[in-house]
This record gives sequence, structure tokens and C-alpha cells, in this order.
Amino acid sequence: MEEKGTVVAIISGGLDSTSMLWFLHSKGYSIVEAISFDYGQKHVKELDAAKKIIRRFNSEFSQNVKHQVVDLRNVGRLIAKGALTGNEEVPAEMYDKESQRITIVPNRNGIMLNIAAGRAVTLESRFIAYAAHASDYSVYPDCRPEFIEAMDKAIYLGNLWTPVNIIAPFQKMTKKEVTQQGLALGAPLELTWSCYKGQDRPCMECGTCLERTEAFLLNNTRDPALSEEEWQLAIQKYEEHKQKG
Repeated sequence: MEEKGTVVAIISGGLDSTSMLWFLHSKGYSIVEAISFDYGQKHVKELDAAKKIIRRFNSEFSQNVKHQVVDLRNVGRLIAKGALTGNEEVPAEMYDKESQRITIVPNRNGIMLNIAAGRAVTLESRFIAYAAHASDYSVYPDCRPEFIEAMDKAIYLGNLWTPVNIIAPFQKMTKKEVTQQGLALGAPLELTWSCYKGQDRPCMECGTCLERTEAFLLNNTRDPALSEEEWQLAIQKYEEHKQKG
């Protein structure tokens, strides 16, 4: 396989970024480092998942990818707002509802991409990657193609002597299609965590849980992170929320 370049990958521990990691490897990119961020979110379940996922990636592909967890908690205090870093409750509604805007963390992806770009320059890596996808378009402006294009240009120009570009391979794919990629590539989706709440098990009712359930349903596959009993409950909750409209 022809190597396409070196990548610093932003890995949250969720389904999308895990699928992206396996996708990039399948396309011949060399992952030089994986970066996750502790920005003061209410729980760190995804960060725990990310550690397991990188260990699996290294074991499966005989790699030695270093996993960095960047401490942004001081920055997080400056941008604490909404349901993930502030005092608001996580809404139990479908992922495309306007109520989900309360889960936006101010300029989160802009901050993360800039830090990843600086790390890429330090490591002499040609690319940075994150797993924005089309199903996030309605709620999250920092996942839209126009944002990605603008950030890519700014990062490239800001590091002109050691150029870095953004890879966002899923930006035109739906959550269903991203999940399809992860399943087809054998990514360890059973290790991933998506729920916005930091309980022992996924809540099944926050926007990201409902979106995840829909993605697996559309792929005619049980979510491998859930037991059969939990999966049936997830379907029930999803159907209830769909009926509400």
C-alpha cells in the first residue's frame, strides 16, 4: 500500500473518530500520534475509551502510536457554557433538534485543530485529522465543510514553511455511513463511548445516544457496545423520540 502521508489524529474515544482511525490506516496514512483533549467536560468516559482504542490499534496493526491527553481544563474554565462544560442539563431529544445547541462547547474544534496543528509541525507531520461528519451539520457549525475549508487554509498559511493540512474524511458522510465504514473495517466500536452523560452505562436518550442507535439500526446491526437487553431498550427509546417528532 502506498503511504499517503503522516497524520496527527484527534481521537475522542467515540464512534466517529475510532472509525476514522481505522479508515485512515486503510487508506495508507501513517498515524504518528493520537491526541485527545480534557477540556473540563463533565465526565471522562470517552478519554478512558480512547486509551483502550489506541492500545487496540497498536496491537492490531503492530504500530507504536503515542496517545497524548492534552490538559485543557484551564482553558475549559474560560469557555464553560452549555450542557457539556456548564451547568445546563443534557437534553433528551433527537440529535438534530435545536435544543441540542446547548451541547456546543464554544470554539471547541477550532481550539483542538490549532493545537493539533502545532503538534504536527513539531512532529513534522503533514496532516491533522478529525472526524466531523454531515449529520452534525444542523447543530455544530465547526463540523461544516465551509468551516473545515477555512480552518484548513488558515492553518496552512499560518505554518507555511512547514505546511499542515486538515483531513476530514467523513465531512460529507452521514452518521450511518461513518458507522458503516467502522463496521466494514473492523474498528472496535464495542470499545467506544458516545453518551453525553457520565453514568456507568449509556443513557439511551441524549442526542448522541439516539443518533448512535439510529446509525446502527440503519446498518441492520446491534450496537456492539450494548448488551442485547440494552439494545432493545435503546431501540424503544429511539422509537419513542421519533414518534414525538
